[in-house]
Amino acid sequence: MGDLSTDVLIAGAGPAGLATAIGLAQQGVNFIIIDALPEAQNTSRAVVIHAATLGSLDRLGVAGRLIGQGIRAPHFRIRDKTALLMTLDFSALPGNYPFALMIPQDETEAILTERLGELGHIVRRPARLTDFQTLEDGSLEARVKSDDGAFTVKACYLVGTDGQDSAVRQCADIPFVGETYGSFVLADVRMNWPLARDEGALFVSEAGMAVIVPMSNDRYRIVAQLDNAPANPTLEDIQRLVDTRGALAGASIHELLWASRFRINHKLADRFCAGHVVLAGDAAHVHSPAGGQGMNLGLRDAEALSRVLTDVLSTREHGKLEAYAQVRRERAKQILAMTERLTYVATLRSPVSCWLRNRLIAIVDRLPGIKRGIARTLAGFS
Repeated sequence: MGDLSTDVLIAGAGPAGLATAIGLAQQGVNFIIIDALPEAQNTSRAVVIHAATLGSLDRLGVAGRLIGQGIRAPHFRIRDKTALLMTLDFSALPGNYPFALMIPQDETEAILTERLGELGHIVRRPARLTDFQTLEDGSLEARVKSDDGAFTVKACYLVGTDGQDSAVRQCADIPFVGETYGSFVLADVRMNWPLARDEGALFVSEAGMAVIVPMSNDRYRIVAQLDNAPANPTLEDIQRLVDTRGALAGASIHELLWASRFRINHKLADRFCAGHVVLAGDAAHVHSPAGGQGMNLGLRDAEALSRVLTDVLSTREHGKLEAYAQVRRERAKQILAMTERLTYVATLRSPVSCWLRNRLIAIVDRLPGIKRGIARTLAGFS
């Protein structure tokens, strides 16, 4: 393969990379998007798209398709086993999407990839960025390894959307500061579940926390904190979590589709922009899944980035990209702080702490103004 030249090289074809590419394609910007994997991942991973993110995705021409395939969830409820503590109502949110959309990440990526193809572009894979150097004019020359051999790409800008182990971030020598903590179980199941199919639920009790939300194709996602979680959770392991933390009559799993153990990474890049290199998505920030914020933040990063890059390439006003990076990093910093607090509160285990937490949640449930503010924050509007 010969050497290539383009305006923007995007490394990483997850949600943030695909969204950046679609935004650039719609504006007629020249770009190349690469990904190290030979094919897209087929596991669900992130499962919720919030209202503000749907607004961003509408501008990319995919919101309607996602909604058609996912499940609209206008309510999210917090329970202590069978006792209802709080109902968050998304139906009064501003904008055109007064709900949370439950759809697994692999389906989201497939729809984004389809949209990119309609705009005349494909992801080059497997193609892994190995290094880059900055040229005298500020542009970049990246070295890429693929099954067809190594090649170079000269680009005005390099976008790193290549995940928490980002090669772009490492090559740019941008510190990624934070910590790893906690032991959690994640599972996708088919089950008999007594709650409504359009309701997400967080269970908090002395036994521990568990989140159970519906997904497309008659599936449910279960996430639960579990000390010393097994590396390969079984159906029996997941059923035990449902029984002890949900304790709802008639809740029974009849098929385990996928399960894993994970630990939470809580990290933030020191800067999102270094010269003509810019980070977005998990390459820039990773945090607890509490509140379903990770992919949403990355998608909003990406849609905004595509507009800023289009402007910068036209005006040559590089400072606009640096301003974007500062704004997005501050927003990510706020989200990291929020998800850390949510995780801490949800995983309290002492009887006294759990009792106080649950009583406070029940009190807040009687304060409509505060609940509206919580719903807006989770939905990405503040």
